Amino acid sequence: MLKKNLRLILTSAGILGGLSLTFFSLGLFQDIPGIPQHVLVTPLILTLGSLLGGLLGFFLFPLATWIEGRLARTALMDLVFGAVGLIIGLFIAVLLQVILQGIPVIGTLISVLSAVVFSYLGISVGTRKREEATSIFSFPGIKKHKADRDAHQDAATGRASSCPKVLDTSVIIDGRIADIVKTGFLEGPLIIPGFVLEELRHIADSSDVLKRNRGRRGLDILNRIQKELSAEVRIDEQDVGEGLEVDSKLLKLSKLLNGKVVTNDFNLNKVAELQGVPVLNINDLANAVKPAVLPGEEMTITVIKDGKEVGQGVAYLDDGTMIVVDGGKRYIGDTIGVVVTSVLQTAAGRMIFAKPKVQAERVGL
Repeated sequence: MLKKNLRLILTSAGILGGLSLTFFSLGLFQDIPGIPQHVLVTPLILTLGSLLGGLLGFFLFPLATWIEGRLARTALMDLVFGAVGLIIGLFIAVLLQVILQGIPVIGTLISVLSAVVFSYLGISVGTRKREEATSIFSFPGIKKHKADRDAHQDAATGRASSCPKVLDTSVIIDGRIADIVKTGFLEGPLIIPGFVLEELRHIADSSDVLKRNRGRRGLDILNRIQKELSAEVRIDEQDVGEGLEVDSKLLKLSKLLNGKVVTNDFNLNKVAELQGVPVLNINDLANAVKPAVLPGEEMTITVIKDGKEVGQGVAYLDDGTMIVVDGGKRYIGDTIGVVVTSVLQTAAGRMIFAKPKVQAERVGL
């Protein structure tokens, strides 16, 4: 119903606009010699102008619908600062028009062009400088009052006050985020950016089977977090930087929300540190909760393959930690006791170095 009314409004506005423009044009040309004047010509031209204006308004409906959709997906603060920028741009154009109004023909043309240019610049600069303007005009007293009010509301509802956690595409596909949320260690609202959902959708629609399965797994994880778990999940549809890559948008959105990025992407972790954005890395958490292993401890392992160096064997713990056994190549396929010699801990994971016990015995034989 609303769309039909919008089309009707645009068509009516086009008819009135065409009629007014045609009537104005006839007033300009009626005194010019050589142009025929007839009692039937004027109504015919007015009717033709009205019809052309109505058709123009009718066919502008798809464009108006597209603009309405873009405005609906735009953040409220972007609309406010864009409107302020538009007003400032039009004000500058009016001042310029006052200066140029004495120049015939060219002055009018320049005035129209300046109105278009300054309007665009006002909207563009207004939306891009929103963060700076917000920080300038946000007074400390107002911030403190809002923070106290939010803290009071959190205390009244028994909810812990914490910053938002912005989820990355990689951590959603990984799947461990759902188990972490279920345990209750991750507090605060979980923010799922609209561009991350769009990227997941593209991956799920990929022609590559592996990518398609990963994308669908990510969508299933999000569905589980929303429906099965008690966490607060928000979909953030604001476009923080048109044309930027997903990682850049993610960091910019985290700054805007004063939140933290949740990821397991090593490169994104490093870029976020350079830009001063707090990061929660799932791999760091997984390494932190692994049992501590000290040099000199004994353990029983099964050597499954040879290592990179001569004579080395490789085994794995239940949590996936790699154990490099010096001289363990001859025990491939056997379960033996080893002694830990050293432990190497990196951001990518943990690696244990060991050697077989003196007089190593085969377990179970």
